[in-house]
Amino acid sequence: MKVSPRKGVLSITPYVAGKPIEETKREFGLKEVFKLASNENPLGPSPKAVAAVRKALSGINRYPDSQGFCLKKSLAEFWGLKPENFVLGNGSDELIELVIRTFTEADENIVTSEGTFLEYSIIAQTNERRIKKAPLREFKYDLDAMLELVDPKTKLVFIANPNNPTGTYLNKNQIARFISLLPEGVITVLDEAYDAFIDVEDYPESLATLKDNVIVLKTFSKAYGLAGLRLGYAVSSGETVSYLERVRQPFNVNLLAQEAGAAALKDKGFLRKTRKVILEGKNFLYRGLSETGIKYVRSVTNFILIDTGFKGKAVFESCLKCGVIVREMEAYGMRNFIRLTVGNKKENRIFLKVFKKILKEMRK
Repeated sequence: MKVSPRKGVLSITPYVAGKPIEETKREFGLKEVFKLASNENPLGPSPKAVAAVRKALSGINRYPDSQGFCLKKSLAEFWGLKPENFVLGNGSDELIELVIRTFTEADENIVTSEGTFLEYSIIAQTNERRIKKAPLREFKYDLDAMLELVDPKTKLVFIANPNNPTGTYLNKNQIARFISLLPEGVITVLDEAYDAFIDVEDYPESLATLKDNVIVLKTFSKAYGLAGLRLGYAVSSGETVSYLERVRQPFNVNLLAQEAGAAALKDKGFLRKTRKVILEGKNFLYRGLSETGIKYVRSVTNFILIDTGFKGKAVFESCLKCGVIVREMEAYGMRNFIRLTVGNKKENRIFLKVFKKILKEMRK
């Protein structure tokens, strides 16, 4: 007997993750592959997190702490807040869905931007919520255009700051003005997945003053190198967090992730080393990309958006054959672009060598 999905499911375009290393090796018969597609930490995971996971392995026959008490306590100490200001999630993706399910009714809508993290739109669609998107302006969120989309049925606004995939950011004055102009009851969700790489002085201090109508999302996947454990958290006022906790599934964050997160917060040396590698790597790549004559967007994150001048998918496929995985941007409406994760010195050198070779062949 034939089954049919819920109305609207067939219109959803699934999120496509970065191509795995092992799959690329099998497909092209390669012995060595360098993945520079998913904005992962080139140094690997925090050593303190690894040690904490090893220590906790003998306890995985038990369910994890449903409330994540120890990790919330560590987060509260790290940020100078209270445990009740935090909600733990199985990565930021779960938290995005949690926010949408908690605060939006079926007839309410969500505002965000084009050229931003695709999961805002995908998760809104899966929950049958209308999403309205303003165009980017010079690779940045156009906050005035977004304000024009806000109507009496708008409940949530999603802003990735810094933005993925452009690597640009909104400063504290821009964010403060935007929030002040929103109607009462509209919640701003600030997705700060890449905040640990910031090297500018006017970035917003989002957690300095917690408000009921602002939710901040953060993750351990990037700077702390824990992408494989899927661990993120949302921060807001105690009241707003209490609503999210009513909807959150129990045991959504596993035991190993909780232990690794708490340990990673204490690994300040690893975080400093990661920032140094990324900042130096970006400067190296900027110089190399400038030599090719192509355009790129200067970034405050651990990735760079590159205008190849050719179809990004073709460049992506050519890179794959050479053992380098980058991210093509067609799903974001940027057909000529690729997104490059900043790697270690070896990875960055190999990418430039491969990229210059591909450009030379395409320009013939």
